[in-house]
Amino acid sequence: MNEAESSPRIGQIVRVLQGREVEQYMIIIGVVDNRFVLLADGEKRKYDRPKKKNVHHIKLMDYISPEVQNSLLETGRVTNGKLRFALSKFVNEAVTDLKEDQLDGERRCN
Repeated sequence: MNEAESSPRIGQIVRVLQGREVEQYMIIIGVVDNRFVLLADGEKRKYDRPKKKNVHHIKLMDYISPEVQNSLLETGRVTNGKLRFALSKFVNEAVTDLKEDQLDGERRCN
C-alpha cells in the first residue's frame, strides 16, 4: 500500500482492534493529526461525542461511505441515523461476502 491508501480518510469505515469497542465497526468523522482520528457509530458513540482513537489501534477497511463523506464535507455534520445506515449497509454487503469467502472449502464433511 502506498501512503495515500494507508492514511485515514473522512467517511472511511474501520474495525477497532484494541480498547472497549474491540471488533466493532465505526466510521471516521474527523482526523485530528497523523496519529489520532475521531470515530462514531451513531449508536453508542454519537456524532456529538466521538471516540478519539490512535490509528495503530484500528484497521482501515477498503470502503468509504459516500453518504457520510459528502455530508461531512458539505455541511460539517452528519446525522447519527446516516452513520448507522452506512455501517449496516457495509456490514450486510462487505462483511457477509468476506465470511462466505473464508468458509468456501473450509467446512467440508466427508
